[in-house]
Amino acid sequence: MAQYELLLPKMGESVAEATVIKWVKQPGDVIELDDTILEIATDKVDSEVPSPVAGKLVKQLFKEDEVAQVGDVIAIIETGGAESPKAETPAVETPVVAEKTEPIPGIAQLPVENTTVKSDFSTSERFYSPLVKSIAAQENIPLAELDSIKGSGADGRLNKDDLLDYITKKNDGSLQTTTVILTPPVPLVNETAEHKITTAAQAPTANKPSTTSISGGDEIIEMDRMRKLIADHMVMSKTTSPHVTSFVEADVTNMVLWRNKVKNSFEKRENEKITFTPIFVEAVAKAIKDFPMINVSVNGTQIIKKNNINIGMAAALPSGNLIVPVIRNADQLNLVGLTKAVNDLAGRARNSKLKPDETQGGTFTLTNVGSFGNVMGTPIINQPQVAILAVGAIKKKPAVLETEHGDVIAIRHMMFLSLSYDHRVVDGSLGGMFVRRVADYLEGWDLNREI
Repeated sequence: MAQYELLLPKMGESVAEATVIKWVKQPGDVIELDDTILEIATDKVDSEVPSPVAGKLVKQLFKEDEVAQVGDVIAIIETGGAESPKAETPAVETPVVAEKTEPIPGIAQLPVENTTVKSDFSTSERFYSPLVKSIAAQENIPLAELDSIKGSGADGRLNKDDLLDYITKKNDGSLQTTTVILTPPVPLVNETAEHKITTAAQAPTANKPSTTSISGGDEIIEMDRMRKLIADHMVMSKTTSPHVTSFVEADVTNMVLWRNKVKNSFEKRENEKITFTPIFVEAVAKAIKDFPMINVSVNGTQIIKKNNINIGMAAALPSGNLIVPVIRNADQLNLVGLTKAVNDLAGRARNSKLKPDETQGGTFTLTNVGSFGNVMGTPIINQPQVAILAVGAIKKKPAVLETEHGDVIAIRHMMFLSLSYDHRVVDGSLGGMFVRRVADYLEGWDLNREI
């Protein structure tokens, strides 16, 4: 019998790893062509890995909740064909003798004098893949140092590229490191029992969560994986960016009347329903071209001005969680193209069919709080972006209109737009002018526009 090595497939240019969240097939199970073998998850998207061959699952090489790199062998399938060449399976044990490991191309090796690296990874709250453990052992990096390295993977996980980049900077001297020597606290000369020095272990933790009171009838619900990611992302955003929100009320009567006029003919012609979302996306893309400094991100003291206008649209999932698929180069699509893109991404988001790359690379985010009946909101910035726009529910309200014969009160379709922005790089003038410009495009909608 031949053995087929199932690799973790490439899931997009920006995706290097995935977490195994569930094995659908178990060792010994018979597999048909295209049967789902396992479910994996990247930062926000859950995906299924189908089998490219028929046979029997022999071995699972990664456990649930473990992280695999793209190209890793994740399973062995026994087939009826000729023996196929075997790929190297990922190491599952961390080498303990650093001097016996093979050098990594392009990475300078630290001199090792019979130094043995023995790290007990069970003491760390952080997950490390077998490859990262292997590199750490080879480079003689202890667990305490490994825990201090910032990771760019899911949940801040440290991946291979993060570690190799750290090692390169460390070896060429460009990495600023601080050596901390821990010594016992020195007692005060006149220290009394009432004034003892509080040690770090005794000191209160600033971010320690308060104790929650639970009564007998309360239900404890564990967060699912996506909710944990969302929670971490939201807390990180609020601690990263000083949030400011500006509000504008817009008269969108012409936009509403135009959509009501064209929606039936548009659906017949394009086999697509036209909602307000593509209209909002178009207005945002135009305003970004007018104010390109809203389409930036921050890297330390550097402002990175984005060339592409990639607009994310927050979409609610049946589970209640949120996901933000991205419309790439939104400024280059006409209203028909935007409508098709919005409907396609929203539909596949609801059915968990998005590809990992389709939630990456956004430069600005739009969220429609009006779909929940809310008139306005103060959204949290989707890092590493610097602004997010919330559009509220469209309501009929009395409004004052200026006419050539004087002011009159009329029933108009009104809505609020609220822009949250990063006050480190977006001042009130830019934020206010931008959201006002979006409103201007919506208010100035041409009732006779052809589509």
